[in-house]
Amino acid sequence: MKTLVERYISDGQPVGSRVLSKGSELNLSPATIRNVMADLEDMGLVHSPHTSAGRIPTVSGYRMFVDTLLTFKPLESKDLFRLHEGLAAKEDNSDLIGKASRLLAELTQMAGIVTLPRRETVCLRHIEFLPLSNTRVLVIFVTNEQEVHNKIIKTDKKFSASELQQAANFINSIYAGRSLQAVREAVLKELKEDQQRMNQGMMDAIKIAQLALEPTDKKEDYVLAGETNLMGFSELAGRDNLKKLFEAFSQKQSVLHLLDHCMKAEGVQIFIGEESGYQAFDQCSLVTSSYSISDEVVGVLGVIGPTRMAYEKIIPFVDITAKLLGAALNPKTATPSS
Repeated sequence: MKTLVERYISDGQPVGSRVLSKGSELNLSPATIRNVMADLEDMGLVHSPHTSAGRIPTVSGYRMFVDTLLTFKPLESKDLFRLHEGLAAKEDNSDLIGKASRLLAELTQMAGIVTLPRRETVCLRHIEFLPLSNTRVLVIFVTNEQEVHNKIIKTDKKFSASELQQAANFINSIYAGRSLQAVREAVLKELKEDQQRMNQGMMDAIKIAQLALEPTDKKEDYVLAGETNLMGFSELAGRDNLKKLFEAFSQKQSVLHLLDHCMKAEGVQIFIGEESGYQAFDQCSLVTSSYSISDEVVGVLGVIGPTRMAYEKIIPFVDITAKLLGAALNPKTATPSS
């Protein structure tokens, strides 16, 4: 089974018994190999696209290969160097996310995808409130010692600059260093349970913080690169296949839902063909790994390609890229080695 899958991944053509007999070290006759292949077909691990053709792996066959038969290959030194060089620069987070996506695409010749860090999981370092016209307030907050965000909110009354400064000082003294999600939960709890013990200034600060940290309706996004590389694979190059794929990339909902599942699991995750649950990816495999900031998972990156991908190379590639991106996004994290 291992030899058959590796041969099909390499050549992209149905594998016959004579090819396996001549081109491998199995030391078995074509007749014996045909019997073994018939057994594998009965088990649902391979199938024949045509009556007289050789066999190709099914999704179950790929899954067996990946889970039990795969021998990983270390990254080539030139690829590892490009990853280290590309993701070691001190750039804005958004630039690093884009660069990671492009490197995944360029070095695998498939599609590279990286989700933006989840805002709820990053840590609040500092927050400021500045008065605008009427009851509008500009909120400026820093997360993870690097990212600066801003947002305009409307309060139920007008606040002076000094009142807003006092509110910011109160929030920073209590909640700095905690994730935005944890701060939001704590603020809601304060409003529900502890109003009687708070003076008016504390109450105002909590209410302003609630408005400032309300989640937006905008869904988490991702950066995609190299999607046109998929046109180079014959099994994906059909008009209908490409249309479904590019519609999924454009609409994003199905892709984000799939990547969200990957964030909930540790290590490298692999979806082969219909395992994804989305028809657009029936001919594709998605290999992903989560990346972390301050030991907290904030996003996912991965490679999308045909089911006939070189898993032994792609899996370690995705794994080390996730570690390098996490290290680059978190200045306190040492850069991992291969």
